[in-house]
Amino acid sequence: MKYISKCAFHSNAINIVATGYAKKTWPIIYFLLLLVMGGKIHAQAMYGTTGLLHAPTAEMQKDKTILIGGSMIDQNIYRSGYWNSHKEYNPYTYNYYLNITFFPWLEVAYTCTLVKGVPGWPQQTLGKFVNQDRSFHFRLRAWKEGWWKLWTPQIVLGANDPGSHSDHGGGNITFDNADENTNHLTRFYLAATKHFIFQRWGTLGIHASVIQFDGLDFDNDHGFTLGANFRFNRQGDGFWTKALNGLNLMGEYYDGVVNVGGNYAVWKDRINLTASLYDGKYWSVGLYFRVCLK
Repeated sequence: MKYISKCAFHSNAINIVATGYAKKTWPIIYFLLLLVMGGKIHAQAMYGTTGLLHAPTAEMQKDKTILIGGSMIDQNIYRSGYWNSHKEYNPYTYNYYLNITFFPWLEVAYTCTLVKGVPGWPQQTLGKFVNQDRSFHFRLRAWKEGWWKLWTPQIVLGANDPGSHSDHGGGNITFDNADENTNHLTRFYLAATKHFIFQRWGTLGIHASVIQFDGLDFDNDHGFTLGANFRFNRQGDGFWTKALNGLNLMGEYYDGVVNVGGNYAVWKDRINLTASLYDGKYWSVGLYFRVCLK
């Protein structure tokens, strides 16, 4: 019997049935789609939240889902000059995160990005991981897919790293732009997602978002994203069928760059490996553990 994770998401997707000539052409269409898209709901490497590779989506984990993971991220991917301008971080830095979906409409993540000593710090810390940048991330589902009409998308409001410390190395939490001492990952977004189910193949997700980047080195910049994923759901117990259902490819346009990557469920969607190529140049990889308590 085919295994279905109890953490799998539910959506009011539009069903598409291939008949006649379409049956003959779908394999070609799917092959083309796979070049740029695919994937289960997974954690983004930089933020530890649900989404594509870097672009936000409106997909939500099932409530009471917990993700624990970590990533190795190329320094050039960060918008913040702290990581991408210091040679001490060449080529990678690391993070780890805890993500909890408390309700079907609320997801919260806590992410720590490792920090090295750089010029201006004590000499004995240079080039060593001696601190970490802590950030909170929130996602709120404002509209559920299919609530009004079958074709209506799901809508999510999100905030990454909205607060900062008033002093380096600690202090009170502040939302004042003048004191953005540690806002390296800050962005706010509105994301929309719509799913389409192709019988005997899987679910295609189309995603779009508008973003306001509001961090330390990129105050009040705006951008948009477009992306797609395909979540395989092939029937059968054969080896290749199971292998295909565990492999996911993803693609996105993220505010001026095109990213591709993949996600693979190693053990019943509990242990997941991720990899992404940013702008055709910079690699990031990650590993996370998923458990659903409900």
